[in-house]
Amino acid sequence: MEQDRLPIVQAMIMANTTEEREKELAKLLPIQRGDFEGIFKAMAGLPVIIRLLDPPLHEFLPSLEELIRETTHLKDTGENPERLKEAEKIMSRVEELHEANPMLGLRGVRLSILFPEIPRMQVRAIMEAACNLRKRKVDAQPEIMIPLAGTVAELQAVHQELKPVAEDVQKEKGIRVPYKFGTMIEIPRAALVAGEIAREAEFFSFGTNDLTQMTFGYSRDDAERHFIVRYLEHKILPRNPFETIDENGVGRLMAIAVSEGRKTRPKLEVGICGEHGGDPDSIHLCHKLGLNYVSCSPFRVPVARLAAAQAALEAGTSSK
Repeated sequence: MEQDRLPIVQAMIMANTTEEREKELAKLLPIQRGDFEGIFKAMAGLPVIIRLLDPPLHEFLPSLEELIRETTHLKDTGENPERLKEAEKIMSRVEELHEANPMLGLRGVRLSILFPEIPRMQVRAIMEAACNLRKRKVDAQPEIMIPLAGTVAELQAVHQELKPVAEDVQKEKGIRVPYKFGTMIEIPRAALVAGEIAREAEFFSFGTNDLTQMTFGYSRDDAERHFIVRYLEHKILPRNPFETIDENGVGRLMAIAVSEGRKTRPKLEVGICGEHGGDPDSIHLCHKLGLNYVSCSPFRVPVARLAAAQAALEAGTSSK
């Protein structure tokens, strides 16, 4: 979303053909490669999970309301006919991309299947960055996350598209890089069929925000704006499930996913990503479920570390 890249991303979205999109993605490649080199350098010697593009494409374009206002003003005033033509073109594309429920629409793994050139560019950037640093004796360890998969077939389709890119880059650079492909478990079905998904995924990360939304059938933004407070006041919910993981529902799905996933792949690495990762009660649950790590926003890291230590101490005490 930064200014050096947003216009390129927008041009890529506006493109009508794969060739045109690839032309714009080629401009993004060195920028992304630079991003990843910086991350790998800072995290040298440690694994770095990078989630491939997840949000719907319309999020990178101006809103429909904004474009309607602009085009109406330009028509009324007669100012800047060239800008009016451009704004109408963008508005047409925004209308094409409009979805009734974007959270459940064209994003994550689905975006990768429909526009495989986007994750191909990202994987090339990741692997080129890792190879460049390894040649300089920097221990880069990329782990590539394919988000929002609900079936093993989706994961296989994207993995088969991307693995050759990772292998080609290593051949071009003449160096091997230890890397993994994994997925984010954020759809209830994925948790229920985790044994199948672990055949393809080398690690899991729970996207507990989306997993909570889909398990409860709540839109987080709408729920927190309209009815969660009333639910808490009337004890309909004991806790806000977007702040603390719902152990009986979401937690049970997580337990199934960990158990079934590790039956297929005994050394499966599992973590969570999202604000739940900084909540002490959620961290205790994650420890109980046998997760390897939690990921949270930077300002919550100290609290997360303390909660993780307390959970480990309590587990050690109870086992004795």
